[in-house]
Amino acid sequence: MKRVPPPHPAPHAPAFALPPGSCDAHVHVYGPAARFPYAPERRYDPPDAPIETLQRLHRHLGVDRAVLVQATVHGTDNRAMLDAISRDPSRYRGVALAADDADSKELEALHAGGVRGLRYNFMPHLGPSADLDAVMRMAHRIAGLGWHVQLHAHAEDLASMQDFLHALPVPFVIDHMGRVMAERGLGQPALASLLRVLEHPRAWIKLSGPERLSAALSRSTPPYADVVPIARRILDVAGDRAVWGLDWPHPNVREVPDDGDLIDILPSYGDAETLRRLLVENPARLYFGP
Repeated sequence: MKRVPPPHPAPHAPAFALPPGSCDAHVHVYGPAARFPYAPERRYDPPDAPIETLQRLHRHLGVDRAVLVQATVHGTDNRAMLDAISRDPSRYRGVALAADDADSKELEALHAGGVRGLRYNFMPHLGPSADLDAVMRMAHRIAGLGWHVQLHAHAEDLASMQDFLHALPVPFVIDHMGRVMAERGLGQPALASLLRVLEHPRAWIKLSGPERLSAALSRSTPPYADVVPIARRILDVAGDRAVWGLDWPHPNVREVPDDGDLIDILPSYGDAETLRRLLVENPARLYFGP
């Protein structure tokens, strides 16, 4: 089984001061395995990355709120995520993984624990792709809870799913900028496909994972600078439906980033008002509303 490296041991303090109320809308917690065992069917073996470590990182970086996304290494056992949310329910929300036959009692318990969405993967390295019919059935069941569905898929695959996406009765949130690779530039078909998907009023996107998308990686100045034009183009189309996240502890990346770099790239994405929407106002609407 693939062993993934731990997160950066000592991220630098960012030069950019996040605005008050800023939300890291995409992070994971792993374990600790002695208390929350990893799923036997997991595709990679992570080091423990518990909530206490994440809280120290967020204090260091100036992050006030967070959305904990259930990691595939825990499967549909959401206990580690729910325990993390319970440490400060006013500041934390969650996005869960759930079985296709999860009943109303289970969904209501997840809601009471701070969950506000379900995540579905369409990435082969994480396992079989989600069944669209099952996703649609679950979307109708969670609509009354005010939840959304979160989709981890390539932009090209999302483009082929547009009829399905438009039929969803809930908002849908796209992970990691649709995995649009920076080296292919602003004229690439994948970006055009993503922007068409984002024209839908229920489409949201996460500006996360530049270390996944950059060709230059941290060698550029600033690090991951080649991702900036793509991020700005996304914000031109969906600036009021975009949120940001670190993706800590950075599973399955080509290079483990310094989390301070992921903060310091933010001013390149837009002006103060753009960043306030991205970091504060948009996540408040999507995750912390009534």
